[in-house]
Amino acid sequence: MRYRLIIFFCAISFSASAQWWHIHIGFRKHPVLAQIKLSKPNSVSKIKIAATPDNFSVQPIVYAESTFVLEAEEAVLIKMVKHNMAWRIYNVASYNFSDLAHVYMKLHRFSEAKWYLLQSNTLSREENDDKHTIDNLVSLAEVKTDIGDTASARADLVEARNLARARGMQQQTAEIEKKISLLDQYKASIQKPEPKYAETAEDGKKDL
Repeated sequence: MRYRLIIFFCAISFSASAQWWHIHIGFRKHPVLAQIKLSKPNSVSKIKIAATPDNFSVQPIVYAESTFVLEAEEAVLIKMVKHNMAWRIYNVASYNFSDLAHVYMKLHRFSEAKWYLLQSNTLSREENDDKHTIDNLVSLAEVKTDIGDTASARADLVEARNLARARGMQQQTAEIEKKISLLDQYKASIQKPEPKYAETAEDGKKDL
């Protein structure tokens, strides 16, 4: 009887330890940041089987990044910004600000995106991080174009191009010049007046 009790208690102890180990490992695998990193790609591809006359073809369906994931990322980035600003880690905070701005751009919250890009740009200039400053100016131009401020958007792109050219960044300079050209074409298309046609004699008679 004594041996049976010993075996029984050992079995209970092993089962409880196994459950605790499973919970502990599960918790380590699923912290908030890990969940966000796993969900961070801009799109998730799923497979759809589509029937064709001859056979079945596999077609990917792309789903956009969910609002839930973006809002979770927003909450984490805000905590990081507060921490790095409080501890005066401005070079890292600058990237936190721009990352947060890109989250707001995906959420179409352009006023907030613009504000955080401006904060990031201020810090990147103070830290002499020219590459980040250029990236911020390009992102600012994108936001301003979305809200209809194309004149200011072009000014940001010109400043970014001049800075890239001054730093010998040939590839960045060429890419920004293409963006300026596309923006000019876009401005011309939205400013082009619609043609007006004179009424014909027959149209005039109909109105009488």
